[in-house]
Amino acid sequence: MREVVEGRRMAALLFGLALCIAALSAGGAVVLPDFTGLVKKHGPAVVNISTTQKVKQTPIPGMEIPELENLPEDHPFGELFRRFFGEGDIQEFESESLGSGFIISDDGFVLTNYHVIEDAAEILVRLSDRRVLKAELVGHDARSDLALLRVKASGLPVVRVGDSVRLEVGEWVLAIGSPFGFDQSVTAGIVSAKGRALPRENYVPFIQTDVAINPGNSGGPLFNLDGEVVGINSQIYSRTGGYMGVSFAIPIEVAMDVVEQLKSSGRVQRGWLGVMIQEVTRDLAESFGMDKPQGALVARIFPASPAEEGGIEVGDVVLEFNNTAVFTSSGLPPIVGQTRVGQEVPVKVLRDGKAKYLTVRVGELPDDGVTLAQQVQPERNRLGVSVAELDSDAREMAQVDHGVQITGVAENGPAALVGIQSGDIVLMIDGKKVTNTSEFAKLVKALPAGKSIPVLVHRGTGAEFLALRIPK
Repeated sequence: MREVVEGRRMAALLFGLALCIAALSAGGAVVLPDFTGLVKKHGPAVVNISTTQKVKQTPIPGMEIPELENLPEDHPFGELFRRFFGEGDIQEFESESLGSGFIISDDGFVLTNYHVIEDAAEILVRLSDRRVLKAELVGHDARSDLALLRVKASGLPVVRVGDSVRLEVGEWVLAIGSPFGFDQSVTAGIVSAKGRALPRENYVPFIQTDVAINPGNSGGPLFNLDGEVVGINSQIYSRTGGYMGVSFAIPIEVAMDVVEQLKSSGRVQRGWLGVMIQEVTRDLAESFGMDKPQGALVARIFPASPAEEGGIEVGDVVLEFNNTAVFTSSGLPPIVGQTRVGQEVPVKVLRDGKAKYLTVRVGELPDDGVTLAQQVQPERNRLGVSVAELDSDAREMAQVDHGVQITGVAENGPAALVGIQSGDIVLMIDGKKVTNTSEFAKLVKALPAGKSIPVLVHRGTGAEFLALRIPK
């Protein structure tokens, strides 16, 4: 009888184990995606782009090599040394580059990166069926690194445009391109992050992935599992020049907005606020009475800018722009840049510890190199300084109408610890304007001990807030 009971227990255990395995197989197990159908269906819309550029080479003067002066004309090294070390006019040579792109309309419009075709004398588009078509440049936008091409053809395969806003971190994505000239190469990975800001490109909220991207992939599409293009593979982070697991793609919404503007007007307009901003550090957040660091701190406002006309002030922390939350300073430029020029938008700022709501009419980003929201990297500092009145020359050079100039910094004083230097101009302390040296002395004397105080300092060509902790 005991043997029967033990047998039943063993049978029940095995049956339960089988049920668990079946359950895992049905829904609990992780199943890797199959990309074969996606590649077959959408791969034909991905193209290889090759260009030729005219490169000018100036011979290096003053290179005298006696042993090579009398080389015969047919000597194999003769032309080499005449080209690079000889005298004469500027030489012109052809160089080639490779990249990727994808067809967005069946009548021949092709999207790629601007750096793929920059300064190209000739652009050739090779289709998946091996046809090679000459392309014309419809227009480009250097700021977003996008270019729109067109080939003379019809009935072409096209990609399906998706929505990167719904893309989630951890989601599978796939790239098709021509790394090192190998056409129709497929690589896959996941979304590592969204909304990344890169140096000199702070108005594009890049999608970061771990998809293998290499030279030649630039301009190619980034697909989601539904076969929709959600981004354009554009850059990699690398210390070697090759793929190291960090790749960046331009969101498809940014690209298609550029495409529509290039088609309609031949140029791209971007929203402009006219401020210089910096990150809100933990110390600055404390000095402003904030529970945690967030938003974009306004360190400077350009004269006659939308920000000035809308009532934004130096020292404001922008928390929302056009009903979109601003979590970090790098989050503000893309929001402003994608706002329609002339549109009136609500702006929520933190001023004197309280929320304030403003309305700003967005301007157009100038073409003279002024950025819509330059990032100012915060520095650390301390107090214990000597100051002097600003003379007229210093005011004019700095383009300020108030403040005092730092003439000396104590080696172990609070100001020195956080980077205040001789020559800096102190414009505000703890939210109060500094008009002269006597006012500066009164403000410093009244500062509360043991707390971080925001100090606005002008140096070089810009202004910057520093969090100064007053010792007890």
